[in-house]
Amino acid sequence: MSATSKESTPVVKDRRRRSLEDLRISVTDRCNFRCVYCMPKEVFGSQFQFLPRSELLTFDEITRLARIFVSLGVRKIRLTGGEPLVRRNLDTLVQDLAKIEGLEDLAMTTNGSLLTPNRAQSLKAAGLKRVTISLDAVDDALFQKMNDVDFSVEKVLSAVDAALDAGLRPVKINTVIKKGLNDSAILPMAAYFRGRDVTVRFIEFMDVGNTNGWRLEDVIPGDDVLRRIDHEWPLEAIAPTRPGEVATRYRYRDGQGEVGIIASVTRPFCQQCTRARLSPEGQLVTCLFGAQGDDLRSLVRGTASDEEIREHLSHLWANRDDHYSELRRSLTPGLPKIEMSHIGG
Repeated sequence: MSATSKESTPVVKDRRRRSLEDLRISVTDRCNFRCVYCMPKEVFGSQFQFLPRSELLTFDEITRLARIFVSLGVRKIRLTGGEPLVRRNLDTLVQDLAKIEGLEDLAMTTNGSLLTPNRAQSLKAAGLKRVTISLDAVDDALFQKMNDVDFSVEKVLSAVDAALDAGLRPVKINTVIKKGLNDSAILPMAAYFRGRDVTVRFIEFMDVGNTNGWRLEDVIPGDDVLRRIDHEWPLEAIAPTRPGEVATRYRYRDGQGEVGIIASVTRPFCQQCTRARLSPEGQLVTCLFGAQGDDLRSLVRGTASDEEIREHLSHLWANRDDHYSELRRSLTPGLPKIEMSHIGG
């Protein structure tokens, strides 16, 4: 991946003066877990109609769009789902994306269930730089209750080791905390990964989509999570790695690593959001809480040139005014939203 300077790339800014720097690409709407806060079985059961293969963007189409996004200022690409590793031959896509001139970071978010040592090594060799693994408890019974498919936590913990051994670093853990479900997991999660060169990021339960039964009273504020950990192992705040980073960072004063807090509900970070999301069927979504997307698949499967697509994307971003989290309480009840399982977290 080339480190082409930003000065050589025209900067596209939206109506709130936010640049386009991050692209999340959901490669599939399918997942082998049925996490209760994301893809509950009552909705995503055996009769649920997932996208047919013909509607998914091909790897060539994804790479073409990614290259155009990079020409507009994107420097980070993250592969998501669904569960991205259920898509066949994902290494091929990674290899193609890694060759894009100007792309600086290529990462993936996964539930870890399919991240074997061989798969981790293969992804690293293809050009993947790092992974984030979703894990909501280290207690096996609680973890199985949350993934709702009886999948053992030991297999995910082995995936963390596989990622570290393959050099997919830094390895981060995303832990969604829902009151009354897994708030008991906060300290055990922090304890397990302290000193292991792994950062756990605790995420407030969010109202993404319409199927997870979100209620404000089920949210444990990030500050409360922070206080619990700090009481056990004193913490100190540290500066973000880069502007626009969604997690606030804290390190253990005893030098045993760090944790992060992602507090979209209680501390909205809309003003720093530089992310666009591409759905499996080619819809561009400019906010995690978006109600609809813009169809890019018809452009890449039609006669539009790269420059025409580029101009279209530039226009879309220039007119972006998303700031859902800042409006959540007063103006958004009942707003239909795209499911998180469809466009990634």
